[in-house]
Amino acid sequence: MTPLIDVVFILLVFFMLTSRLLPVGFLELGNATPERQSVTGQSIPEVTVTGTGEVLWRAQPRSIEELMTEMTANGISEVNLSTRPDTGLGDFTRILSRLDSAGIDTHWKRLHTQTP
Repeated sequence: MTPLIDVVFILLVFFMLTSRLLPVGFLELGNATPERQSVTGQSIPEVTVTGTGEVLWRAQPRSIEELMTEMTANGISEVNLSTRPDTGLGDFTRILSRLDSAGIDTHWKRLHTQTP
């Protein structure tokens, strides 16, 4: 009589050889990186949302309406939206939605406070 552990190992090897864990398509990596060229030009403007919901642009507080008017007048189509650690989610979402509805591409980053 064959010990049970031998049968278990034979079945385990059989199923390992005949089955796939993931489809092969999931294992392929497309790592083609295009050549990078240095680009000189204007930097992307930064809009900051403070913890009180205030919007700063060019270090000046602005209402969202003023901000949208100035950005459209200056032809700005892309901004960096930064938030402070105490910025509320509602304030961030409100500003992000307004920028998105105006067709302005937004890149988000959180500002970290420095501790001494």
